[in-house]
Order: sequence, then C-alpha cells, then structure tokens
Amino acid sequence: MPQRVLLGPDRHDPILRRTAMPIVAEAFTHVIGVDTHAAKHAYAIVDAATGGLVAERTFPTSQAGLARAVGWMRRRGGERLAVAVEGSGSYGAQLTRAVLQDGLPVFEVRPPGRGSRARDGKTDQFDAVAAARSILRADAGRVATPKAAGVRAALHVLTSARRAMKQDANRAKQQLIALLRTHALGVDAREKIANATIDQIAAWRSRKDDTIELATARAEATRLARRIIPMRAELRENKQRMETLVEQLAPSLLTLPGVGPVSAAVILDAYSHHGRIHSADAFARMAGTAPLPVQSGKSGYHRLNRGQNRALNEALYVIVKHRLMNDPVTIAYAERRTTEGKGAKAIKRILKRYVARAIFRHLEAVMGLTKHIEAS
Repeated sequence: MPQRVLLGPDRHDPILRRTAMPIVAEAFTHVIGVDTHAAKHAYAIVDAATGGLVAERTFPTSQAGLARAVGWMRRRGGERLAVAVEGSGSYGAQLTRAVLQDGLPVFEVRPPGRGSRARDGKTDQFDAVAAARSILRADAGRVATPKAAGVRAALHVLTSARRAMKQDANRAKQQLIALLRTHALGVDAREKIANATIDQIAAWRSRKDDTIELATARAEATRLARRIIPMRAELRENKQRMETLVEQLAPSLLTLPGVGPVSAAVILDAYSHHGRIHSADAFARMAGTAPLPVQSGKSGYHRLNRGQNRALNEALYVIVKHRLMNDPVTIAYAERRTTEGKGAKAIKRILKRYVARAIFRHLEAVMGLTKHIEAS
C-alpha cells in the first residue's frame, strides 16, 4: 500500500505521522527551485529521485511573467510537483500567491550558505537548483511553508511598518536629546525626556536674546519635537489596527499574562497558521530562545542564540519583563531560581523559552480548532 502524503494541517498529527512521514523526494516526482529577485526570477526543475537538472528558465516578475512561469511549471514539471521558493515573504511573495492559487504546494527555503557559493560559484540558476535540492531529503511534513494570506498578511504589513516607524521616532528623539544635552536650552535632559516635555518644546518660539548658536539649536529642537508628535499618533493608530486584527484572528492570545496587541501581532506574524511550525521546540528555535550547544573535548556549555527572528525574541522579552513585574507565579519562580544561584539574565532566558513553548501550544490548540471549523 502506498504511503499517505500529508501536506495540510493533519501532517503534524502525532497519530497520523506514525504511518505517514515521507521525505520530499518520495512525495513528489519533481521540485522546482526559484531564486527570486526584484525584476526577474530564476527557475530550475529538478528530478526529485536523482537531483538531476531537468530544465531551467527565467521569467520577469510582472503579472504576465508570473502567469507564464506557472504555466511552464505545469507543462515541464509533471503531475506530482512541488515548488521551493527563496524569499517567499519578500521578492517571491507574489509568485508564492500565484503558485498556491494554482494548487501547487510551496515550501520556503533559505539561500545557499557561503561555503557552497565559494565552492560552486554564484549565479541565479545555481541558486535555483540549490533551492530545489535543499529540501529533497527533508521530511515533507517538516519543511517550512509560506505564511498565510489575509489577516495574517495584514499583520505582517503592520508589524513591518511599526518597526520602521519606531526606528524613525527613536532616531528623531535621540537627535533631540543630543541637542538638549549640548546646548543650554533650559531643559534637563540628563534622563529620558517625557512626552510632555516634547510637547512643550514643539510650542517654543524664537527668542531675541538667543545667540546665533542657541537660536539655531532651538529651531532645530522645535522641528524635531514637531516631527515626533505625529509619529506618536501614527504608532497609536498602528497599535489599534493591530489589536483589531488580533481580535479577529486569535482574541484569546490577548488574555495571556503580559501579551499586548503589539506582542500578539508579532507572534501571530511569525506563527502564521496551524501546521506551519511543527513543534514547540521549533518555535523556540525560530524565536532564538533555544540555547545552542557548544562542546569540544572535555568542555561543554550552551551559548545564547543571537540569530533567528529577533522581532519575535523581543516580543517574548517584553512579555517576560511584564510578568516579572505583575505575574505572581513568574515572580515566585524568579525568586526561587535566584536563591538557587541563577542570575537575572539567565532567568529571563529560561522564562523566554518557557513563554515561547506555552504560547505555541496555546496557538496550536486555538488555531487548530479554528482551522478544523473553517474546513468543516
């Protein structure tokens, strides 16, 4: 009897996975790797059984070009075909949507490492072939799939926009603080300046007794303050829109201790949908909260993981920080670990890992139920 191939939400069901765990090369006859760029994408069809190159083409990223690419895949790729896309959430986003709408399974792949490029060279076609071959021996139920569209894609837009807005606001505020600390403008800027102080600076007018230096510094400080105020309003509006979308998608997430609209939006953007991330440990690794083992000879330890999704890592840090101040259970745990000799940073790292796993399990229960309701 042929093995059953699971590519939907049920592929992570522990009972079904005992009898259905094919690798990609067994589940499909051909895999198409795509190296994505702004103006054109490179495509390479690879035989799943042998890894041999079957065909390769380049198509523009216009709507007509994407339609031609999908048609070419169908003609040359055979019946059991999968697509491996680099940058499915950026340059390859429109292609990913077009392929999914056509009914083909899509997997996310990472760009080739520096070592392979140094050995094999670097061209778009090489990268397309490498994208296809990179998943051939992977478990078909564990290869990452693209993020979902709709509300989840809208949350991604808002979280990306918020990061840019915060960077702009922080840059303007730092410039304002630098002016206040280097010029005698009558404001104590030894500590962080409050919003009320920024509002007062925005209302400043020129003074006749100012020197040319002070007059210029005062005018620049006023300009920066007037720039910061609308940025605050934009961030508030962004947060409100995030809360609205989170309440549509997973309102129970906001009931968890320390989880606010912004943190919830970042978490949902990373998690996307039920079935995309195969385990709580994988979610913790994606958040950078799973320590990396370092062992050589007789010595061994775990070091901090500074890679992966840093926005998700920051959201978990904010949640842990809130719980350490307001959640009695978390406070009691931190006190107990402190008496055992753990430092504050180590305790926060442990708590981030715990929170990541707890939130993942919560989302799997909630989003999995929603998925089954939508499908019924």
